[in-house]
Amino acid sequence: MSSTESTEALVRHERRDDGVDVITLANGKVNTLCVELLGQLHAVVTGPAADARAVVVTGGGKVFAAGAEITEFAERAGEEPFAVSPPTRVAEIGGAFRETLDAVAAIACPTVAAVNGFALGGGCELALACDLRVAASGARFGQPEILLGIIPGGGGTQRLARLVGPARAKDLVLSGRMVDASEAERLGLVDQVVDGDARDAAFAVAAGFARGPRHALALAKRAIDGGLEGSLDDGLALEQRLFVESFATPDATVGVSSFLRDGPGRAEFA
Repeated sequence: MSSTESTEALVRHERRDDGVDVITLANGKVNTLCVELLGQLHAVVTGPAADARAVVVTGGGKVFAAGAEITEFAERAGEEPFAVSPPTRVAEIGGAFRETLDAVAAIACPTVAAVNGFALGGGCELALACDLRVAASGARFGQPEILLGIIPGGGGTQRLARLVGPARAKDLVLSGRMVDASEAERLGLVDQVVDGDARDAAFAVAAGFARGPRHALALAKRAIDGGLEGSLDDGLALEQRLFVESFATPDATVGVSSFLRDGPGRAEFA
């Protein structure tokens, strides 16, 4: 395995020999998503991982991410140590979440969240920003912000509703309850539940994508994500435009020619 590890301490990046980029959160025991970590994550996904063929996002073997660093919402000055920060500071932190998780969602290749342990609040929102989610059987998911008298601010009300539907999203967001991996799978929040370490299964899924047609995969992802932002007619128009564009890629040259010459399923993409 070759490695290009980030010089920063809170996020690690490596590129495996099978073409999968691995982004690992490394912020203490529970991987709280402080502003510094979000900045480092943004730098990785827009920098060394930007040309990846497939990406796995993980928090390691014990926990994915337990959510935002709540102490960052405390007032930095004044006599009251438990006072809440003013709206300007809250907007600054919320903006860091929005910018970083949007950047994760915009990675051009397929992305897989490998969830061991807890994925709560911002941690669940980070998993939602990935294309697929593989969870260990002992994993737990939730959006508990309502229990603090606030609401999700990193996509929890939007990406979750688009993934599992508004009624199920409201159940999770309005109650703040946690769900185990099996319930998360039934809800459609998780795509695969495995015994043992979720990273092993996520690597296998991502490696399959890494062997695929990178240009076509990127266009297909753009079509699906972009189509959800407008009407059905807008989405179909986008699909047609990207369908035509796909025929001008090296993938089409290889794939269509291989089909005509050797039949289906024999193309090998660079």
